[in-house]
Amino acid sequence: MWEETGGSVTLLCLTASSGVPLYCRSRGGSAKQQLPFSVIGSLNGVHMFGSNLDVLLTAACTENIRVVWKVFHNSITLIVLSSEEGASDFSLGRLLENVFSAMVLILGLEELVNARNIERLKKDLKACFKLIDSFLEPSRCSADLTQCVECAIMPSRAILQECLEAFALAAESRFGSLLMGGQVLCATEQWWQLAAPEAMLLVWLVRSLPPHTSRDLPVYLPHGSPTVPHRYLTFQLVPGLEVVLLCGPNPSLQCLADELVTKFWQPLLDLLKACARASPRCLPPDISLAPGILGLLLINQDQRKSLFTVQPHGNWTEGSEMPLKNRLCALRSFYALAISLYFPCEKPEDSAAPLQEVFQAGFSHSPQHCYVVYTTYKAYAIHGRRYQLFLIMKPEVPTFALRSLATCTLQSLTAEDSGF
Repeated sequence: MWEETGGSVTLLCLTASSGVPLYCRSRGGSAKQQLPFSVIGSLNGVHMFGSNLDVLLTAACTENIRVVWKVFHNSITLIVLSSEEGASDFSLGRLLENVFSAMVLILGLEELVNARNIERLKKDLKACFKLIDSFLEPSRCSADLTQCVECAIMPSRAILQECLEAFALAAESRFGSLLMGGQVLCATEQWWQLAAPEAMLLVWLVRSLPPHTSRDLPVYLPHGSPTVPHRYLTFQLVPGLEVVLLCGPNPSLQCLADELVTKFWQPLLDLLKACARASPRCLPPDISLAPGILGLLLINQDQRKSLFTVQPHGNWTEGSEMPLKNRLCALRSFYALAISLYFPCEKPEDSAAPLQEVFQAGFSHSPQHCYVVYTTYKAYAIHGRRYQLFLIMKPEVPTFALRSLATCTLQSLTAEDSGF
């Protein structure tokens, strides 16, 4: 059903001051072949040359390759080269942000910024490779692009929420979440107070690891605690469903696994199994969407959480319109286009991707709607004060009806009884 997209991605990590290569990770194409040192040196050298002349080089492209540079804390330079069809400066810039946050999550900011022994740092960075490589793989979600936590709405969420809060309280933790794959079913109030990129990263970390009954991992929060580690505990309740906690030194992993997990979650075993079998639609069954919708991304800007699906009407069947991988690529590309050009989430001077359309500088207002029309699909976006909605639709949907369809969809998804 899902197929890997064509093209290759190569990630380079170097010290910002001396340009010493720390690692090179690749996916696709000749991924097993390391780039020649001369190429690495040239890519870093042209960036350093521009920096010495007070010129910031952020991106460049040839006919087949797009390159993005980014320096973090004047210590680490990350460079990504991509030949993928859907690659953009925005998406590659987000990739570099996620990779650096992953390095901080595993090693802490102090070791990256004040590294005194380069060879030791190279060795320590190997612990980050599995998480870093997961960001290089073709994504089947939107969290890496939006840096929001993807959620799923279940009719029984109130029961799960009550159990989670009681479990977290007994575990002496304020930060707890119940995960289904890479999506959050419910979370404690304090979990939503984490910075959105680090909450996304904690969920992504669980998904990047092989299944395990329980884990006790030291993690640094890239925004909240980049130099002091926390314990990150995970417990598999049923296959595909895990509960995670951020804890202090107590209680022990064994105590939680042997006593508290059984006490709080065993009575809900049948409910948990039903949740794990839920459709990839990730929307409550009582919400009916227009048949012309092929995929949607809804973002709650206040809590930086999202709903994302390219199967809005249930299981995809062979022969239906537009393969899943094409829907996914289309929705991600449309989000990157709309956010980077029309709904910028950053000030233009702070953005790594410069504005590409001259006429935008003349806007006397902030756009709230945009749409694009392609031969294989149509797309529409709404940028509101609290919510953002991105839709891809069948090409047969009349262009004049896009706005009303998107508006009705947004109202349905954000109604008081929808739970989002």
